[in-house]
Amino acid sequence: MWDSFWDFIWYTLVIFAFIAYLMILFNVLIDLFRDHKTSGWVKAVWILFLVLLPYITLFVYLIARGRGMSERARDSQLAAQKQADAYIKQAAGTAGPADQIASAKALLDAGTIDQGEFEQLKAKALAH
Repeated sequence: MWDSFWDFIWYTLVIFAFIAYLMILFNVLIDLFRDHKTSGWVKAVWILFLVLLPYITLFVYLIARGRGMSERARDSQLAAQKQADAYIKQAAGTAGPADQIASAKALLDAGTIDQGEFEQLKAKALAH
């Protein structure tokens, strides 16, 4: 398969370059579809050029839209972090005192708890 050590090095470099190309290509494609300000026609033109002239188009895209690409990635990461934080708060039940009292009141109105238990839950919510 490999005739010499240098053939092995060459194949390794080619494989590395191809994997790097694929990573950049996927990042550009993700960024294209993440950008809501760009019209569908412009996105189609970028994709067409990515197919016809892949390396040149990638370099032009990175030069022309690199800064916006990083801003969109940051905004996406922040939105995902906010969603995760909101889910964790909701799942952990760390609602505010007003929400806890409202939940306890709903339980009292439904007849699940009595007035004494409601007062205990209310006091506990107000203590935090």
